[in-house]
Amino acid sequence: MQRGWTKPQWAALFVLFFWLGLFGVRDHAEVRAVSDETYEKLKIFTDVLEKVQQNYLEPVDSKKLMYGAIKGMLETLDPHSAFLDPDIYKELQVETKGSFGGLGIEITIRDGVLTIVSPIEDTPAFRAGLKAGDRILKIDGQPTKEMSLFEAVKRMRGKKGTEVVLTVAREGSPEPMDVKLVRDIIKIRSVKSRLIENAYGYVRITQFQEDTSEELKKALKDLESQSQAGLKGLVLDLRNNPGGLLDQAVQVADEFLESGKIVYTDGRIDSQRMEFFAHPQKDKHPYSMIVLVNGGSASASEIVAGALQDQRRAVLLGTTTFGKGSVQTIIPLEDGSGLKLTTAQYFTPSGRSIQAKGIEPDIVVPEKVRVAAGEEKPIEFLRERDLERHLEKGGPVEGAKPEEGQGREPSESEAQPEQNDVQLDRAIEILKSWEIFQALGRQQSAVAMEGAQASRP
Repeated sequence: MQRGWTKPQWAALFVLFFWLGLFGVRDHAEVRAVSDETYEKLKIFTDVLEKVQQNYLEPVDSKKLMYGAIKGMLETLDPHSAFLDPDIYKELQVETKGSFGGLGIEITIRDGVLTIVSPIEDTPAFRAGLKAGDRILKIDGQPTKEMSLFEAVKRMRGKKGTEVVLTVAREGSPEPMDVKLVRDIIKIRSVKSRLIENAYGYVRITQFQEDTSEELKKALKDLESQSQAGLKGLVLDLRNNPGGLLDQAVQVADEFLESGKIVYTDGRIDSQRMEFFAHPQKDKHPYSMIVLVNGGSASASEIVAGALQDQRRAVLLGTTTFGKGSVQTIIPLEDGSGLKLTTAQYFTPSGRSIQAKGIEPDIVVPEKVRVAAGEEKPIEFLRERDLERHLEKGGPVEGAKPEEGQGREPSESEAQPEQNDVQLDRAIEILKSWEIFQALGRQQSAVAMEGAQASRP
């Protein structure tokens, strides 16, 4: 009697159909070659899955094994592609809405260790005294080594009022410390603004979420109404903005442009090749602009900065940006999980790819911190080129590691931030200079016109 298919074989067949369905087919010869090779590899996968289920010390969950295999497959690609289990996929959807239950910290992985980039003001993490550069060793007693960012976020988020304990190592402290925090509703305001000297607007965009462009319109309208003589200039602050939604970046850039290309993307298939253009806006913003950027300005931030720079609408001031020039597509799967897959690269209006390079500012003004009395050093940022398997010229770079001294924030014990924001101060100085020169130009034009009229017979 012919033996039926085993569960591992059915699982392998599912993976094959998933693979072919995701990447599609183009011609019979290519499909035949891919299928033969895929079947050959899937036999090994099937054998391993079956042996694990039959011989492992304890019974294993097939779903857990399959998720682990898919996760491992995605981890062979660039660092921005990932498998999202149903819980993580839900968290990603919540994140773009700007409100969730959690602690209020931005995290990354540096040298294999879960590290705090910065606490968000007026959140449990901020109130508990967590600092940039603190390393999170455990979350509720669970070691974070080999833990993905998504998994760490999942563990730290939760219902308002519930507790979580972080075991944190801080440079200068002899022993790790346990910090107990109570989760709260974290509301991320993506746009913050204020008026400087009653003449210059300052707008900071912290990330690009669903309502960012509408928040920006409101902020600009408020600033323009508050300034009695009208705004003389605007500073758009994109420093430490990790990015977000592509459509919001396009709409933000469009707010300051009347025409021309904003950004375009290029990928393997036609649907990944898109162009985005500016349109005339009802509300005009004719004043001069300076955009502040640094090594923490990434992805959607770089789209905005690149468009305004290429279109000569604004001057960029600060330091070189992060250099994330790839586009990720979220692909939902039937069981509520999803894929975050790099599907294209984006290019600025002039055709520049900033992948692993970043955008160079027009005016370089380094950010510095005091490390000792009378001694300062530039702040160093982890950048795209420092990430393992980052894309370079269309393919992932294996084994890329941060250069010496990079990817590390100065610790609280060695770094004291300057009281003044040097980059913002410099931007306001430049805007004032523009106003002075523009006034002189208008006066010279008026004098020349008067002279021409007086010389007529």
